[in-house]
Amino acid sequence: MNDYVSLHVLIVVSTFFIAGIVKGVTGMGLPTVAMGILGAITSPVSAASLLIIPSFVTNFWQLFTGSNFLLLIKRLWMMMLCIVVGTLAGAWFLTSANTKYASVGLGSALVLYAIHGLWAKPLSVSARFERVLSPVVGLVTGAITGVTGVFTLPAVPYLQALGLSKDDLIQALGLSFTVSTIALAAGLARGGAFHLENITLSVLAIIPSLLGMWLGTTVRERISAATFRRWFLIFLAILGLELAGHQFFF
Repeated sequence: MNDYVSLHVLIVVSTFFIAGIVKGVTGMGLPTVAMGILGAITSPVSAASLLIIPSFVTNFWQLFTGSNFLLLIKRLWMMMLCIVVGTLAGAWFLTSANTKYASVGLGSALVLYAIHGLWAKPLSVSARFERVLSPVVGLVTGAITGVTGVFTLPAVPYLQALGLSKDDLIQALGLSFTVSTIALAAGLARGGAFHLENITLSVLAIIPSLLGMWLGTTVRERISAATFRRWFLIFLAILGLELAGHQFFF
């Protein structure tokens, strides 16, 4: 029993270290990688509860790296509100007995995100459509977050399409991820998904996550981020296919 617990802790620590490296290099991806790896060895709801605290800490730090926080809140508040609504609704599905289908949803989300990152052309959203699209994107992002624990779709490509500066984009992603994390935590708590063991491990995961981010930032200065991102997306696609198909073929 102790060997199993030690192995479980080692896997969790290693997972968040790897996920932190990815976030340090690309500016995102910690929950995606963590959910992808942990979702293969534990239930999606347990994996989602483990990522809450390290995800919040890293995203909160990212949120305040820029100087336009208030302007971004004013511009994106409707999207953030809809993320909360969608996440709370979707979290009911994640915390229900339908974990088989949550795994399929997680795997599908990873594959779709990877395909978009590898082959889709950059999108562009004009200001006149932003008021209409922001709440829709927020609801869809929230629903996917609630069901899978993955924050990226379609928020990331949408924010990239708004034509924000590099610094504002990083800060906007931090805002979206932070709101998603808080909403997911509320949804999981409402569904009774938090347990003392998971909270303890989630706190423990802060350390490898931050160490991974530091290492990832160092690596980013020495290798091509585009090359790393390409292989990272290929890895996510393979992982997503495994998660989606595992429920039916194994």
